[in-house]
Amino acid sequence: MTIHLPDPDGGLKAYEPRAEPVTAAPGAPFTSRTVFSAAHVVADPFADVSPDSPAAVDWDATLAFRRHLWSHGLGVAEAMDTAQRGMGLDWAGAAELIRRSAAEARTVGGRIACGVGTDQIAGGTLADIRAAYEEQLTLVEESGAQAILMASRALAATAQGPDDYLEVYGHLLRQAADPVILHWLGPMFDPALQDYWGSADLDAATDTFLDLVAAHPDKVDGVKISLLDAGRETELRRRLPEGVRCYTGDDFNYPELIAGDEQGFSHALLGVFDPLGPLAARAVRVLDAGDATGFRELLDPTVELSRHLFRAPTRFYKTGVVLLAWLAGHQSHFTMVGGLQSARSLPHLAHAYELADRLGLFPDPELAEERMRNLLGVYGAGR
Repeated sequence: MTIHLPDPDGGLKAYEPRAEPVTAAPGAPFTSRTVFSAAHVVADPFADVSPDSPAAVDWDATLAFRRHLWSHGLGVAEAMDTAQRGMGLDWAGAAELIRRSAAEARTVGGRIACGVGTDQIAGGTLADIRAAYEEQLTLVEESGAQAILMASRALAATAQGPDDYLEVYGHLLRQAADPVILHWLGPMFDPALQDYWGSADLDAATDTFLDLVAAHPDKVDGVKISLLDAGRETELRRRLPEGVRCYTGDDFNYPELIAGDEQGFSHALLGVFDPLGPLAARAVRVLDAGDATGFRELLDPTVELSRHLFRAPTRFYKTGVVLLAWLAGHQSHFTMVGGLQSARSLPHLAHAYELADRLGLFPDPELAEERMRNLLGVYGAGR
């Protein structure tokens, strides 16, 4: 049956949805790569809240989605920016999410790593920032999850130069109980993180970042790079100490970075693996079997969708991610904490549906089509 979708020019175009999804069976963890999917949170659609209210989360649906990811062998990167950390989910909500998800991971044997930041404070001295990081690090470690040291808006606003970053992060690494993942999130994902690591010069910032890793190689499991620059990530990856992983966070170039080259490869910690989970898992298992060409054949066609979801302003990619979760039947509604379901236009959402449908991402294509028709009707686009 034809569905008429809005296009960027203000008109409607006919689209024929596919009839069959791509099948990808659940399976065991991977052998050739460590792969995390950052996961979104499901809002409680019946909560009487405003965009400025603390997040109201549907915990059952949120945890069910994490079980979906674990069932395909993916690790879950919890309480990250994909979970609307700092964009609707405050520290109190993130702390509850970490506790619940870590407990669920123990129940099902799933791998989990959780974001450690400073979002319980708006600013302060370096001592205040260290204390905020320490509070969150303690909670994550006590939950039994691996820690991901996220970039801090407060530190970006307070630090006077590279030495302040080295002092704060060095302090945290020395006291971390287990090796952590260091997360370098670029300003395209969060404008407040401009000039992170103490310099507007990315070469200088990279040197500072690598100096930190080199000083604490036993406390750094890996680094997550989210700069949307494949060349820079590859160069940085080649300079890491032996045994320190590079986790790509590049939602524009992930197939080539994960596949790697003769000098190495990236593991993955990606927001786009939230909607791509089963297909991504299938691709990595092909890579596990030594078939890099087959891996690229499966994953390369997904890049157009990912680049659409993450197009500028990139920080609103979560809206498309949640839309696709709803269309795929992982939740019963298209609402988000903070009201961010309104952050993307109808043409943007319609094109996300079309690209995802072409890839066969919807387990029930008829359900996805019906829900897309309902959304079009809300916007007055008819049925």
